[in-house]
Amino acid sequence: MALWLFILLQICAFAESRPKGEINQTDLHKAMADMRMKSYRGFVILLQRLSTYPDALYGSNITFLMPDDRQLSKASVSQDNLQDFILSHSIPMPLLMSHLIHFPNRTLIPTCLPNRMISITNNGRSGMFVNKARIVNPDVCLSSLIRCHGISDALMLDAFASPSEYFPHRVPSKELKRFNRRNRAKSAATVRLKRTTPLY
Repeated sequence: MALWLFILLQICAFAESRPKGEINQTDLHKAMADMRMKSYRGFVILLQRLSTYPDALYGSNITFLMPDDRQLSKASVSQDNLQDFILSHSIPMPLLMSHLIHFPNRTLIPTCLPNRMISITNNGRSGMFVNKARIVNPDVCLSSLIRCHGISDALMLDAFASPSEYFPHRVPSKELKRFNRRNRAKSAATVRLKRTTPLY
């Protein structure tokens, strides 16, 4: 089996079987320390706000896609959509840049936000892109199980593909079902935040 397909099967399995329980705080704190070292302080603030809510983040098998502070200041992030924003900038599996480069161009992979997917494109010398955002600072988080990459722009919630839309590299359904049966775990409900106070 091709490496990209094996990784994609694992991501899909994690996406369908949301781990139960809060994210490991030790891993999260180590990851946030790595983010601060690379000046992604705005994203750290959002993670700190969100981590105060039980089960808002779950498991440590995760990759964060982080806009820098300037791009975050342009994004409309409020208490009401904070969780959706963070989950839409997360992949339910720890992926290094060396994993991402194996994906065929325009492969869609699930985010941690249910029914939302992102496109991975390798434009050669122009770099790796997540939707229209370029990965400008790969492999920022290396001190824990969590992985994270700096991206050139925030991913807009209304610009995400759904699984029913164009999927140029679809995982064979029989293979995916077989993989999911072996890897199905306990599911966790998504906590919706109620307040609407602007955060950033």
